[in-house]
Amino acid sequence: MTTTNPVLAAGTWTIDPVHSDITFSVRHLGVSKVRGSFTDFSGEITVAEDGTPSVSATIDVASVDTRNDQRDTHLRSADFFDTDNHPKATYRSTAVRPEGDDYLVEGELTLHGVTRPVALSLSLEGVGAGVQGGSVAGFEASAEINRSDFGITGGAGLVGEKVTLTFNIEAGHPEAPSN
Repeated sequence: MTTTNPVLAAGTWTIDPVHSDITFSVRHLGVSKVRGSFTDFSGEITVAEDGTPSVSATIDVASVDTRNDQRDTHLRSADFFDTDNHPKATYRSTAVRPEGDDYLVEGELTLHGVTRPVALSLSLEGVGAGVQGGSVAGFEASAEINRSDFGITGGAGLVGEKVTLTFNIEAGHPEAPSN
């Protein structure tokens, strides 16, 4: 995915939400972690003809799922995500740079109505033929954010400040992979 990497064909690689997940973990009471996911999201990786990539994604924050309905309702409330006023989170890359065998994706995350720079550590897991034609590519990315940087301050002392975000992504492209 570098500016000269021929592995990904130019064009739009669309995230397949059925074969992808976006998860998070955060400390609870300082002794354990709560894990959850967002079940409704979309996005794409666009590769320009010169090989320059860009990434964009949108998450329906109300789709938060920690496998506990009461907690999920609380996370949607004004104490945390305030999904009535801030229903979407978005990420837009500003630069993608090689970093060893992986990549650093610099970009801006908008969450809870606040936009901050967030860098993702990303690895390209592979490229292959799609089951229904075209190509598929697998990506893993992660980042750590401070929730208070985005104005999410509910549960201070109960819920940790640092949140780890993990993206396991499969994206499809209409062209078959080149060999």
